[in-house]
Amino acid sequence: MTRVAAVGDIHLAPGSEGLLRPAFDTLGGAADVLLLAGDLTRHGTPEEAAVVAGEVRGLPVPVVAVLGNHDYQSDRQDEVADVLREAGATVLEGTFVRIDVDGDGGRDGGGDGAPVAVGIAGTKGFCGGFAGRCAGDFGEPEMKALVRASRESAEGLRRALDGLADTGCAVRIALTHFAPVPDTLAGEPLEIFPFLGSYLLAEAIDAAGADLAVHGHAHHGTEHGMTAGGIRVRNVAMPVIGRAFAVYHLAP
Repeated sequence: MTRVAAVGDIHLAPGSEGLLRPAFDTLGGAADVLLLAGDLTRHGTPEEAAVVAGEVRGLPVPVVAVLGNHDYQSDRQDEVADVLREAGATVLEGTFVRIDVDGDGGRDGGGDGAPVAVGIAGTKGFCGGFAGRCAGDFGEPEMKALVRASRESAEGLRRALDGLADTGCAVRIALTHFAPVPDTLAGEPLEIFPFLGSYLLAEAIDAAGADLAVHGHAHHGTEHGMTAGGIRVRNVAMPVIGRAFAVYHLAP
């Protein structure tokens, strides 16, 4: 059994140092990996990223992250990602990572079970809406650019998940910031659903296959959802889960 801890939308900045570290220090006994589902900072500055780095540096489990829209706000997203990487986190964007954990919990031989290869494919994702009520690639160049960005992000996620399939991972997870399904947006105003996610992400997840999809972004949404193909989706925005992280158990 693989234990996946996840949280998003922590929105850290100078002044919030140490807010999550006490909880994160318990991860060694609770999880095999920590996923960060974007919006890790408030305005996307390296100074804010340094606070996040302090919360995750030296944790007893691997840390895998994607960025969110807040992390892009200052147009310094590459610097934000570099600060997190320097702290030991893996930051994904249309890419994937494989982590070997023990079948009984614990990384690289700490438990009694056979090692399990866990793969995480990640992208920030983008908005655009959901089937039947989505933006179309027609009209003004601004609208075409929006739809193109959403499509390219979803295609990057699908390529990453396909790449995981080639590595023989027993467990595959899709990590995004924007939502792939409307289920986990329940509680948000219907009018803003198109700005909270895109059905193209779910299509990519269903096409390539995964055991779990994790996202954030929707602070007033719902934790549990599912793609049309039957893949579990979890909204782990901290205002939704109400704690420093949620843990999900996945059987190979």
